[in-house]
Amino acid sequence: MSPAASPAPAASAASPTGAGLKVSTQPRPNSRLAVEVAVPGGRCRSSYDQALEQLSRSVKLPGFRKGKVPRAVLLQQIGPLRVRATALEELVDSVLREALEQENIAALSRPVLEGGFEAVLERFEPDSDLSFTLELDVEPTPTLKATKGLKVEAEAVTYDPARVDELLEQSRRQLATLVPVEGRPAASGDVARIAFSGSFTDTGAAIEGGSSDGMEVELEEGRMIPGFVEGILGLAAGETRTVSCNFPESYPQEDAAGRAASFEITLLDLKSRELPALDDAFAQQASDQPTLAELRADLEARLKEDAERRHRGNRHEALLEALVEQLEVELPETLVQEEVRALIEQTAGQIAQQGMDVKKLFTPDLVRSLVDTSRPEAEQRLRRNLALRALATAEKIELAEKDLEAKLREVSRGLSDGNRIDPARLRAAVADDLLREALLEWLEANSTVTEKAPAAPEDADAEASGDSPAKAAKGDQAGKEMAAKKEAGAKPAKADKKGAD
Repeated sequence: MSPAASPAPAASAASPTGAGLKVSTQPRPNSRLAVEVAVPGGRCRSSYDQALEQLSRSVKLPGFRKGKVPRAVLLQQIGPLRVRATALEELVDSVLREALEQENIAALSRPVLEGGFEAVLERFEPDSDLSFTLELDVEPTPTLKATKGLKVEAEAVTYDPARVDELLEQSRRQLATLVPVEGRPAASGDVARIAFSGSFTDTGAAIEGGSSDGMEVELEEGRMIPGFVEGILGLAAGETRTVSCNFPESYPQEDAAGRAASFEITLLDLKSRELPALDDAFAQQASDQPTLAELRADLEARLKEDAERRHRGNRHEALLEALVEQLEVELPETLVQEEVRALIEQTAGQIAQQGMDVKKLFTPDLVRSLVDTSRPEAEQRLRRNLALRALATAEKIELAEKDLEAKLREVSRGLSDGNRIDPARLRAAVADDLLREALLEWLEANSTVTEKAPAAPEDADAEASGDSPAKAAKGDQAGKEMAAKKEAGAKPAKADKKGAD
């Protein structure tokens, strides 16, 4: 083969960077920006020639070597429209990059051609000037109408010394011994084993889940639906009684909510709790504290710390809501959708941690529903973050490097070797938390926070809203135990101590 048969590839025509490129911008609603670009005819010709060169290298025609197809033949074979479309695609991409860099625009979304690609293609000619407009989401610019002098009201949380005794009594009940009862009827506080069957008063139909051959019931108010426990009190072992009850309007089983029911209950046997003495031996059995005094001190410290944390959280929550009211910003759809996805992923992670199959649970219908229901929370979270960002900018609040390094060392000491966390992501997360805390403290120091009395506790009837009398009792017990653990940091028992620490 002669040297002439394989010439060196022709060099592509260079695209003149920014040559004659005129860019203007116009803000649009929802933090979108219209970028209008005027491209000179020479730039259009250059893009068209590059498209011809590119297509000639990819098209194979009989009788012609690759890349050596004459333009006239090439245009006849593939059509001028394809060449113009290829040229316009490359032109828009290259011009967009230059325009964003030239105007220092931080794009959040993929730009969209105003009027559509086909409409611009009709106007595109290789030697003629071309103007087109691209629209895209950009970073919002949040501002605050005010940063100082906010006035808010927050619910007060105070330490209640009586909670120490309550938690100790709960622990005593958990460690109590059940002793058979003979010679007397069922009384409040006993544990009764019963057989029962229930039916609806209006139809006589059996209640789904409303029967059992042997179920233990703690005879305390609020354990079951109204009237059920009261119907057991006074029964002796072996006796049967028909009890009338009413399901609460808020009962989760829709076909039972608000309906009257009749239960035939037989007391099989009865037991009472024999509580352990409240002494050092109990403290050692219930916790890792050697004495009752030290157990009391530990619970008191935990409850005080928890009350202080919740009290501070209520004040910060109220201040943050007030700050958001001062926020002026338009939320870009791109950020809202990202926040929605983050919330759904968070929900999926929590479900996976409970051992459930996320792929089976997260059907397309459920995901669509979650997208809709998560949007308000996503927008709220975005507004809060943007309000804090605006506060940091307005008041020039920055995080000291030494504070960040100290916190990173503290966090790193608490991580085991098995926790492989990206150092950059860890640093960013710690920095965000520290800055957020600094901003909220600044806000509290420059605002007026008045405190209001705690809200009244919820009605006790809400506790007895399980799917059946059995589930109501079980759910109520679990709820109380969980509430005790949450309030004190951990139940005063050895099994929970390690997790709490």
